[in-house]
Amino acid sequence: MSSQPLEVQHVNVKLFVEGTEEVLEPLVPVFHRWIQERPLEELLLDVADYRHVIDGPGVVLIGHEANYSLDNTDGHLGVLYNRKTPLDGTNQDRLKQAAHAALNACEKLEAEPKLSGKIHFGGTKIQLLINDRFLAPNVPETRAAFDPELKAFCAKLFGGAEYTASYENDPRRRFGVTLQTAQPIPPGKLLANLAS
Repeated sequence: MSSQPLEVQHVNVKLFVEGTEEVLEPLVPVFHRWIQERPLEELLLDVADYRHVIDGPGVVLIGHEANYSLDNTDGHLGVLYNRKTPLDGTNQDRLKQAAHAALNACEKLEAEPKLSGKIHFGGTKIQLLINDRFLAPNVPETRAAFDPELKAFCAKLFGGAEYTASYENDPRRRFGVTLQTAQPIPPGKLLANLAS
């Protein structure tokens, strides 16, 4: 890795939820309705249904700038925001934007009448991934460069609450970190922390 400062782009944020794969079927018409009603900030284009894939991407709401999904990769159900296009600003701006988008989607899904309260953000586990192996290869040098950015972001996101950070160590996987808090923090509180 070069000595250039780390630039974070294509940020993914996954909010782990309490729920089952059974919520995926009613999610398809919900996402179709979201394309029409545009409740999210990005331009939404289509829905891809991968429910047949075991431990896969679930149901994906495809957008121009980003995708949203109820993702079940590795058997861990969660609301996943996948930023696809580059974003101006600082690394902190990009991390906050992705977290805000994921938390906003999670709040909307929790309140969605068609899901009948079947999905709930557990509030203790969040995963950050950088979906760009060129900018952020999964090597110790990237972790060292990213760690100060992560600490600054978490101080804002968690509002000073204690958390642990576990980096993905397998170099074959994307660079990422899983954040866990001892006590649940609801999406609304996390959004308020990001806005303060």
